[in-house]
Amino acid sequence: MDRKINRLGIFVVSCSAVGLVLGGTAAQAELNQCLGVATPTDECLLEDPLMNTVEGMGMGLLAGVGASVGATWQIWQNNKYLNK
Repeated sequence: MDRKINRLGIFVVSCSAVGLVLGGTAAQAELNQCLGVATPTDECLLEDPLMNTVEGMGMGLLAGVGASVGATWQIWQNNKYLNK
């Protein structure tokens, strides 16, 4: 049982890390696209790039945790019904 908990922890941490990186990258790309137009909007100019990136990373982290928990739950449910 201890081995399964270790694998679960590693899975959650790795999915969270991937979500963190992808969220930060997506936020930065969105900011670059916003600033790359000929006439950027006031909202685009007034946004703090660091806060925008941190918010994107936070959302990516939550998405990664949610995805790992959902995938683990689905695998657990499938194994539970297959072993009956």
